Amino acid sequence: MNQHDTDIIIAGGGLAGATLALALAKTLPQLRVTVVEAFPLSPDALPDSYQPSYDARSTALAWGSRLIFEELGLWQRLSEHATPIRHIHVSDRGHFGATRLNAAEHQQEALGYVADNRWMGLCLMRELLQAHVVWEAPAEVTAMQPLSEGVRVTLGTDTGNRELTAQCLVVADGGRSGLRETLGFRVNEQAYDQHALIANVSTSHSHEFTAFERFTDAGPMALLPHGSPARAGTNAALVWTLSSEALDELLSLGDDDKCQRLQHRFGWRLGRFTRIGECSHYPLTLKTVDEAVRPGVVLVGNAAHTLHPVAGQGFNLALRGLMALVEQFCVAVEQQQPLGSLGVLNAYQARHRRDWQQTVRFSDSLIQLFGNHLPLVATARDAGLMGLDLLPGAKRWFARQAMGLGGRRAELRATDNAFSERNDHE
Repeated sequence: MNQHDTDIIIAGGGLAGATLALALAKTLPQLRVTVVEAFPLSPDALPDSYQPSYDARSTALAWGSRLIFEELGLWQRLSEHATPIRHIHVSDRGHFGATRLNAAEHQQEALGYVADNRWMGLCLMRELLQAHVVWEAPAEVTAMQPLSEGVRVTLGTDTGNRELTAQCLVVADGGRSGLRETLGFRVNEQAYDQHALIANVSTSHSHEFTAFERFTDAGPMALLPHGSPARAGTNAALVWTLSSEALDELLSLGDDDKCQRLQHRFGWRLGRFTRIGECSHYPLTLKTVDEAVRPGVVLVGNAAHTLHPVAGQGFNLALRGLMALVEQFCVAVEQQQPLGSLGVLNAYQARHRRDWQQTVRFSDSLIQLFGNHLPLVATARDAGLMGLDLLPGAKRWFARQAMGLGGRRAELRATDNAFSERNDHE
């Protein structure tokens, strides 16, 4: 193994890349891991304390993702600024159907959590500073050449180009991955003809740790509890899907008018919308690749698949995929196989493919079902939502999808630095 400069190169040090680096450092400390990132990592760059910003972007973490972060030893710190989701309310605007999920019904303290992206990044960076991980930054992977056993990558840095060899290159540079395009991976795109508007809002009534998924004739919208985990608050993270025309019109309005438009679409379950923060937006597209692996190369996270945000599954799916990859690397090390061999990477892809296909079907079916406005479909849809409350088995399945517990999960084994297989059967 040691004929290479390093064992694994991770292109991208965002949430996905940093989590993978930490998992490898915790689980396979004998491996040499190099993260290539555009932004430098140093103790001087990290603040001593975290001050949440009203306009901070956030991520919904399923209960299954909490279990992963616990195994990585990160959850205790991460939970300091993570807001629990104890209830989920799903409704169809203009129709009678609705269903409610409660954590207590599943003997859990929460169905999931909402955490600021910046806080998650700081927690990961602090942990990585203590780990045996090399950080090449500022730098980027600009080219790759396959070798008989591994890859040679070209790093672009402030001082020029240089080369590194490794057993495997992991592409983790996000949904707009430039490296994925450079390497010629074919991307399948399905445009939803919608945009997601992201903003934090305040309401006159407390959210009581409830996440609202509201389907409307113009597209779904979600309000996630966002604020102090110590008590219920009046701040929420908004994800609002809009057509291009509706988005342009909304962005032209002042804050008061934006709140009024939101009030009209969402309703009064949280009282009056009193404030809306800085708005960001992006087009909604389902992106997948035909093959996420090649000899010596594997795509992970949003570089491999991006989803509609309707069920908040994107990062949670990526996190499960990262753990499945680490698990396969553990098997390869035990069997003395090259980490970048096609057999190793194909085994990972086959295992993770079942998860992302199921998650894509779950998310996409919600869009198709609630996007159909035919009266008979709407009636059946509302009956189905009400039926979830009457059919414990169906409601339990729906809850497990939301909690990220719908399939197999990789689990750390501290005793021998490997993973064990676990099927969740509570």
